[in-house]
Amino acid sequence: TAKYERIRNLREDADLTQAQMGEKIKAYAYYESGERMVPPQVLAALAQYHHVSVDYLLGLTDEKTPYPRAK
Repeated sequence: TAKYERIRNLREDADLTQAQMGEKIKAYAYYESGERMVPPQVLAALAQYHHVSVDYLLGLTDEKTPYPRAK
């Protein structure tokens, strides 16, 4: 579904396959296809890995730049 298109696009931009991402994150293909909800800790890990905000992954903004980290 379009909701999960961003994580697929980011994976493809990084020239990674679903299998390669699956090695890092179990059940990745299910998340990308929308068959399973992405748990918050996985969303945070994906955002950190791709250097984007969680809001971007969720489609709440088109701005990829992550927010500054809390000190």
